[in-house]
Amino acid sequence: MKIAIMGYGTIGSGVAAVLEKNRDSIARKTGEPVELKYVLDLREFPGDPIEKKLVHDVDVIMNDPEVGIVVETMGGVEPACTFVKKALSAGKSVTTSNKALVAKKGTELLALAKENHVSFLFEASVGGGIPIIRPLNQCLTADEIMEITGILNGTTNYILTKMDKEGESLETVLKDAQEKGYAEKDPTADIEGYDACRKIAILSSLAYGSQVDFEDIYTEGITKITSEDFKYARELGMSIKLLATSRRAGGRFCALVAPMLVGEDHPLYAVNGVFNGILVEGNMADKLMFYGRGAGSLPTASAVVSDVIEMAKNPGETLLTSWSSEKLPLADRGSWTGRYFVRMEGSREEKRVLLGEIFGDVSYVEIPGLKEFGFVTPVMTEAEYDQKAAQAGGVIHMLRIAR
Repeated sequence: MKIAIMGYGTIGSGVAAVLEKNRDSIARKTGEPVELKYVLDLREFPGDPIEKKLVHDVDVIMNDPEVGIVVETMGGVEPACTFVKKALSAGKSVTTSNKALVAKKGTELLALAKENHVSFLFEASVGGGIPIIRPLNQCLTADEIMEITGILNGTTNYILTKMDKEGESLETVLKDAQEKGYAEKDPTADIEGYDACRKIAILSSLAYGSQVDFEDIYTEGITKITSEDFKYARELGMSIKLLATSRRAGGRFCALVAPMLVGEDHPLYAVNGVFNGILVEGNMADKLMFYGRGAGSLPTASAVVSDVIEMAKNPGETLLTSWSSEKLPLADRGSWTGRYFVRMEGSREEKRVLLGEIFGDVSYVEIPGLKEFGFVTPVMTEAEYDQKAAQAGGVIHMLRIAR
């Protein structure tokens, strides 16, 4: 089996390394050797092992009948989408690690793969080296998925963990993450929650069988989290994680991305640093936890190559059942139900009667030295919370509490 890699960056070079290092075991699993024939990139790589395989024209790959599998690790929607469509139309199976592409064009590319009797797989697009796409598509098909909640971005999890353990500001820890290579020079997609949003859209589309548009998912990042928030979290016996979550409630579906307080008894509480964790709840299997490195060259490349092996073992087949292109409408954020931790200006004694009248029975939290206080609300919808918070006034910050 001859394959080609489009994009020789962090992930693409990792795929080449995995194919070379595990050459013999991959051959045993596929029943034949898997040979890297081409690498597409605009740059030159003098002295690199792939130097003689490097091409700059995508049509070299598309017009070669020996190439049966194409690996897309370019990133972004274009020109990746155009190149992937060309490959699928030419009868070549494709695997990608590109969450932006899958979230935006997934149903279209799955339909094109089915039409041409090939596969479009994307195990590495969510969770890096964590196997989650295939379990959702194969192992949990007997279940109705009730909820998916995950720490889906290693950069934000690293930042929040450092802020929690070392008491540093977000700005200081972000700079450290950039120096270590955990955060991009422009970290907007990570710290504003956009990356996690695209990933939960992919998982939700697979779990619920219809297209969940990432643009419809309410998204908050971590830019408003302060050291004071972590002081309250420790007082509550909790930590703060950026969670991407979607849930089924009756006939309605809700999804959001936001920093949340996570208790010590929650499976995601102990997921720290650059690691990711994904909690899936089925109506029969109950709660299942997936944990591992959510990014990085070799873990992500391992997931890509697992797709290569599956496609090499099943030539001429369409492996992944497509989710419907019919759009799944999401309920308004206001219908989301939960408890909320609220930081409030002033003193507890001044506001106690007013808050009791507005919120009912609340639990108070105070930190010595801070001219403010916090409280935990009863369970209510976000719409109810918004209304009550406006009545109370003086809210400094609100954090949702993971259930």
